[in-house]
Amino acid sequence: MGGCAGRRLSDSEGEEANPALRPPPQDRQGTHWKNAVGFWLLGLCNNFSYVVMLSAAHDILSHQRAPGNQSHVDPDPTPTSHNSSSRFDCNSVSTAAVLLADILPTLVIKLLAPLGLHLLPYSPRVLTSGVCAAGSFILVAFSHSVGISLCGVVLASISSGLGEVTFLSLTAFYPRAVISWWSSGTGGAGLLGALSYLGLTQAGLSPQHTLLSMLGIPALLLASYFLLLTSPGPQDPGGEGEADTAARQPLINSEAPEWKPGSSSHLSLQERWTVFKGLLRYIVPLVLVYFAEYFINQGLFELLFFRNTFLSHAQQYRWYQMLYQAGVFASRSSVRCCHIRHTWALALLQCLNLAFLLVDVWLSFLPSIYLVFLIILYEGLLGGAAYVNTFHNIALETSSEHREFAMATTCISDTLGISLSGLLALPLHDFLCQLS
Repeated sequence: MGGCAGRRLSDSEGEEANPALRPPPQDRQGTHWKNAVGFWLLGLCNNFSYVVMLSAAHDILSHQRAPGNQSHVDPDPTPTSHNSSSRFDCNSVSTAAVLLADILPTLVIKLLAPLGLHLLPYSPRVLTSGVCAAGSFILVAFSHSVGISLCGVVLASISSGLGEVTFLSLTAFYPRAVISWWSSGTGGAGLLGALSYLGLTQAGLSPQHTLLSMLGIPALLLASYFLLLTSPGPQDPGGEGEADTAARQPLINSEAPEWKPGSSSHLSLQERWTVFKGLLRYIVPLVLVYFAEYFINQGLFELLFFRNTFLSHAQQYRWYQMLYQAGVFASRSSVRCCHIRHTWALALLQCLNLAFLLVDVWLSFLPSIYLVFLIILYEGLLGGAAYVNTFHNIALETSSEHREFAMATTCISDTLGISLSGLLALPLHDFLCQLS
């Protein structure tokens, strides 16, 4: 960190020696807000397709459209592949299958990221992410089978995974505050994605038309990156002052898209291993948090079925997803109000949450769906707090030359936890659904 302090001093001395180098306050403020809003929108757009696919998981698996009737899909279809002998009203395939299709490509991308993905320019990565997101909506909307729908989910996963690695790495070259804006945007994606799918289908729009109506989101992602973000300044996001080094041009008007950050590429294998070992105190708790919450979301949500309510099974599932995402949005936007250093405590609470709901699935002792609603909201609060505080702590404690590598490496944590939960949720689903 000493090198960063030295550079800040030299920058300050340069501005004192030549006041013309100091940009006007209004320009600095404008640059700060453009980057803040830009990263919030990038977080929103990047995670949107991923969230929508999870919200649509029950519909994808319970309803296969006939080729001639795709424009008249019942927004709340009567499942045709349920196990009617089970008290859980199960699909023949667990919604964890959609989770795995939505997360395994992301896992592969994040595993490759520290090995060489960072050497690629940012612009092609962002363009690929946007195209895959649009392709996922189109493919699932016009699909006539579960298999083709799952291919669309895979595209959403590629888009989300590539985008998260790219944009989290990019935060290393902006003020630290953009991490909280990015995290808040990803939380907003969860809430807006789940709420929009729930609201549009509840209003009577078919799942197909609901998905097609969301094609503006990938376009907004590209516009936010190329037209709203300004070109990054000197590589030190250590304080708010560095946010305002200059009023820069949008990225589309600069050479920044083809600029390849150099801090990670010059690290030796020994340095990378040393940094990785130091990150384990953040990686392990985040893996546990996401394992527990996605085991709940994709392994237990479908099984937490209340027959004596005004909501159908599909509607209950959508409400669970929406309430979870509401909790995630609130906590991912809270780091300025509540900074948590010991993220292992959040992991412990989330694992207790999983154990409680797993016992309820087995014994069905909760008397009301509204109690489940509250627990799921709490689950989302824990997950969102773990995510934003993990990356905020890394930004605080990692030196500038290691920060890009640390961000790209740690973002594998949530994906690894989610993947493990999906693999275990599949056999659990089959076991419980065979019970009479």
